[in-house]
Amino acid sequence: MIYKVHHITRYTYETPVELGVHLLHLRPRDLPSQHLLSANLDIAPAPSWWREGIDHFGNGVGWLFLDGAHSTFSVASQAVVDVSFPDPPPPSATPSWETVAAIARQGGTAAWQVAEFLFDSPHASANAEAAAYAGESFASNQPILAALLDLNGRLHRDFTFRPGVTTTATSVREVLRGKEGVCQDFAHVMISALRSLGLPARYVSGYIRTRSSTGEQRRQGAEQSHAWVGCWLGSEHGWVDLDPTNDLVVREEHIVLAWGRDYSDVTPLRGVILGGAEHELSVSVCVEPTIQDSRPDR
Repeated sequence: MIYKVHHITRYTYETPVELGVHLLHLRPRDLPSQHLLSANLDIAPAPSWWREGIDHFGNGVGWLFLDGAHSTFSVASQAVVDVSFPDPPPPSATPSWETVAAIARQGGTAAWQVAEFLFDSPHASANAEAAAYAGESFASNQPILAALLDLNGRLHRDFTFRPGVTTTATSVREVLRGKEGVCQDFAHVMISALRSLGLPARYVSGYIRTRSSTGEQRRQGAEQSHAWVGCWLGSEHGWVDLDPTNDLVVREEHIVLAWGRDYSDVTPLRGVILGGAEHELSVSVCVEPTIQDSRPDR
């Protein structure tokens, strides 16, 4: 499936900003199952200095500097992306979750690249309450993908999607107790639970199409930045991405922007400013499917 993505972020400041330095994660990743066909950024006011590169996790990143006084700051990102993620393996064909945890713990050539997703991060530390919640899904010797699918479904059923009740500072413990929040909260809860069990898990930032592929169901987290979870299934099967907000395995309705240990690693736009006082922030996202890809598998 080929998508057109339009993502507009706009800040309006109470008083002019004299200087601004910003970091952007707004370029979709080029992956074996996701091909970036085109990408463009429209930044206003025009930066006095701009640089693009790759961050520690392999994500496309941009740095910019604004040295002129400005009362508004906006970034409009446009991209065309071809998405065709493969189906995951049959759950019964995946190893037990204890086996994967043991391989991850041992490290070495089989697991050194996933080690950094095994340990605590600022928004997704191992948590006893999260581990207890996940325990119902992770019975002894359960195939890891079967356990993940069960946990993904339980999070979708037990937690209520409700914007405005949490912030980026809301802890996993608070979300577990309130059982409501938005996609980044549910992703952090799931990551915390998996790390508590010794499983490598990463935070994935991106987008989801507004409605299901059948056009019947509106997806939670659409028309804004979205987030979900990647979990490592072992060296044979690699990573699988799951969306607890919508109880989905990531296939053709998601577009990957970036991944990291948690939200703080892949914030779409963050920065430091001099001046500005209070500000208003508006964000809009439009994901439009354009052409059904009929080409043979690559």
